[in-house]
Amino acid sequence: MHFKLIVAFVEDQKTEDIMHAAREAGATGCTVINNARGEGIKESKTFFGLTLASQRDVLLLLVEKHLSRHILEHIGEVGEFDAKPGTGIAVMIDVEDAVGVLHQAEELSEIVEENL
Repeated sequence: MHFKLIVAFVEDQKTEDIMHAAREAGATGCTVINNARGEGIKESKTFFGLTLASQRDVLLLLVEKHLSRHILEHIGEVGEFDAKPGTGIAVMIDVEDAVGVLHQAEELSEIVEENL
């Protein structure tokens, strides 16, 4: 079984919605890294030396490669990544190998066979 890693940088108030959307689209789990921060094209505003930027979360989703594009597009729609600037981004990375995913692979094999 082949996997892809979807890395999504999202506003913290949208994390739950995006995790739910990923599950709807076929993801079997997610790791969340809280309190990340970043900057887009425009620099963040400051007030007395403090940066005024909303908190971000980083979501890591190890997904089966045949389901990956659908999951990526679905979380992009729910997160409104293309509709509203600054709401978040998601990227997909090839995974050469993975361990600790045997249980996940067994469940996914049935789903993937149905979709192919």
